Parts: sequence; structure tokens; C-alpha cells
Amino acid sequence: MSYNRKKSPLIGVLITVLIVAGAFYIYFSSTFERNEPKISLANNSYWNLKKPLQISIDDDSGIKMYKVTLKSASNETNLQYEQFLDPKKSLNIEVKPPRSTYSMKDKSISIIIEAQDSSKWNLLKGNSVKKIFKLTIDKRKPQLNIVSNSYKISRGGSALVIFKAADENLEEIYIQGNNKKRFKPQPFYKKGYYISLLAWPIVDSSFKATVIAKDLAGNISKSYVPFYLKEKTYKESNIKLTDKFLKGKIAQLAEEFEETQGIREPIEQFKIINEDVRAKNEKLIHEITSKVEDIQIDTFKINKMYPLKNAQVVAAFGDHRKYSYNGSQVSESYHLGLDLASNAMADIKPQNGGEVVYSEYNGLYGNMPIIHHGLGLYTLYGHCSSVQVASGDNTNKNITIAKTGKSGYAMGDHLHFGVLVQGIEVRPQEWMDAEWMKLNIYNIIDNAKKIIKRD
Repeated sequence: MSYNRKKSPLIGVLITVLIVAGAFYIYFSSTFERNEPKISLANNSYWNLKKPLQISIDDDSGIKMYKVTLKSASNETNLQYEQFLDPKKSLNIEVKPPRSTYSMKDKSISIIIEAQDSSKWNLLKGNSVKKIFKLTIDKRKPQLNIVSNSYKISRGGSALVIFKAADENLEEIYIQGNNKKRFKPQPFYKKGYYISLLAWPIVDSSFKATVIAKDLAGNISKSYVPFYLKEKTYKESNIKLTDKFLKGKIAQLAEEFEETQGIREPIEQFKIINEDVRAKNEKLIHEITSKVEDIQIDTFKINKMYPLKNAQVVAAFGDHRKYSYNGSQVSESYHLGLDLASNAMADIKPQNGGEVVYSEYNGLYGNMPIIHHGLGLYTLYGHCSSVQVASGDNTNKNITIAKTGKSGYAMGDHLHFGVLVQGIEVRPQEWMDAEWMKLNIYNIIDNAKKIIKRD
């Protein structure tokens, strides 16, 4: 009897330890995890009953079952159901709408998603979850039509388009250009109407512009802008590099740029400056000049552009320059502005005011103010010896903003005058021609207003 009395407390302790250990195991073991599956539906509460629903379900112990149900005002439809002998920790499910649902008249429905995991928690039943997503049904494409546009556009040139886009659930509108370039339209004159300048990049052999409107449900409308494409030939220059030039101007610039630090070979210095540094400088220019305001405008009017009085053209826009050394081509680039020269350190007086969006030193372009004139139209003034405006200033027309010079990659005193449309360099000569602006810009606006007034 005494032996059993001594042993009894030990058994009790052992049982207690086992119970605690078992509870500890159940509480911390992944086999008994207590988190319910995580469900997400990749949409924005709208559905066009065309595109499949994208559903993801995740669970630490693994998903044993899921079910997707569509509930309308009149009935419930089972869209998808699966069970797994081998539980999945992560599921990405594409649920296509059955054909019968497209004829439904409901303006809203519910998507019910249920899931159960393989955990041993909850008396071996596991964790389950049920989520309800309310979706607005929208099967109509946005209304989209071209109101007025320039008749033609030339390579390296500009054009204008005005269009109407309407949808109660409109999400985005843009104009698709070449090489993934998107032009942003600006609200114009009356709600639902938009205006945009477009540009045909000089390096592209052809051009196409398509207005695209997309609503929140994923319905898309497209309208091609019917431009007549006019090919334009630009100068091609073959330039022989001299040792004097390489050991002079290029060696001087090579000391300035971080890209050429440690490079001693003159031709390699030139290639880096003409290609890598140029690309960096132009990337900055494109980023600055790609912005368009969101405010509605009723018109757009500017004066023809002659920023340098009594100036001569010393280098043309679009010149394709090919550089060679000892008979072999080593590099190439495009001249994307108009070089004008008069007196040294001459006053630069733009005929149009605007917001100064940049006024700093930019590598090859030297001291370089940029002015935004509205509607995504910018002018650039490179190689200035001095600048009299700062970023953020609003400048009036015929005010001296800078003086010509030879800062940056310039061999003599001149102005590099650039015109850009939403980040794309275009021919300045078009914007210096009052007749071109009348036919391609102002007449288009006047015609569009007459049409809009009748709407």
C-alpha cells in the first residue's frame, strides 16, 4: 500500500506534464493553426461580365476546399467549386462568368467566396471563411468620338485632336502613340470633351494615334485619329572628328561629367558624352516636359515663336549626325532643336509667357530654362551664358529670360531653341509659322467649339 501511495503523485505529475505538453503542441503546432484562409478579389467593385474574376486564396496549413457563388436578385449560381486531397497553400483562381449571366438585368450582384483549410483546429474541422463582395454590373463601353482634328501631321511635327468621352464610371482616357507613348488629354470647353496636342517623333518612320477610354468595369472604347501622314526629309551630316576637337572641347567636358571619370581614350570619352550623357540629359528634359494640367480650358492661343531677334539659323532641327574617326563611324545622334545665333550674349525674349518649370544646368545643354505655355507645349533654351528666371516663376511675353552663350556642349555663342509636346521634340519652325498654327491649331479649336455648342 505504501508503494502505491508513493507512486501515485509521480503519475499525477506525469499526466499533468503530458497534458501541458499536448496543449503546448496543439497551441503552437502548424497542424493546429487557427488562422482562417485569406481571400482577395482583384477588382474595384465593378464587373462587365466579360473578363474573368481573379481570386486569390492563401492559408498556412493549406486550402482543402473553396466555392464561388454568384448571387443576384432572383437566384444563386454556382460558378466554381473544388476540393483538394493535397491541400494548396496558395491559389490563384480565374473564374469565368457563365453565358447565362450576361443577359441578366441586375445592376449589382454579390460574389460569395467560401474556403476551408486543412488545419486540425476546431475539433479537426479546420478553419473556414466566407466573404461577400458586392459588384456593380456595367456592360456598356464608354461613349467615344472624334470631334475635330488637324488634317495632317508630318514626321517630327505636331497636330491637335479634340474628342468626346463619356461614361458614368469612366476610369481613364489617353491617346496611344508610338512605342508605348501615351498622350494625356486635357478637359476642354464643356464637360465630357477633351483636347490634346500630339507629336510624331522624328526617329519613327510612321505614326498612329488612337484615343482610348476605359471604365471601371474594364470596358474599353477605341477611336483612331484620321491623320494624313506627311513624310519629311531631314538633313544627314557626316562629321569627321579631329584630334584638336577631341583633345580640346571633349577633354574639357570629360573632366565635368561623372560618366567619363577615369576614361582617358578620347574616342571613348566622345562616345560616352555623345550617347550616355546625352541620353541622361534628354531623359530629364522628357520627364519635365511630359506633364499636362487637369484643369478645363476653353481655348488655346499663342504667338508665333521668335525668341532671338535678328537671328540666323546655324543648325537645323532633325539633323541626323554621324560621327567618324579615321574613316570609321564611332557614334551618332539627332539634333533636336533649332540653333539660332546673332550677337554674343544676346537677349532671349520669348514671344509667349508661361511657367518656368526648370532653370538649371543640364549637361550638354548647359544653362537651360524651360517654359510651359499650356496644353503640354514647352519651349527650351539651351547653352545660355546667364539665366534671369528661376523654376516656379511665371514670365510674361517679350521679357528677357536669359542671354545666349556657349555653356555645355557648344562650340560658339548661340541659342539651342527646342519645342516639345508632352516630352517629344518637334519642329520649332511649325510654331514659328502663323499660317501653320492657324490651319492646324486654331481652326481645329474653332470648328470643335461650333460642334460642341450644338450638342
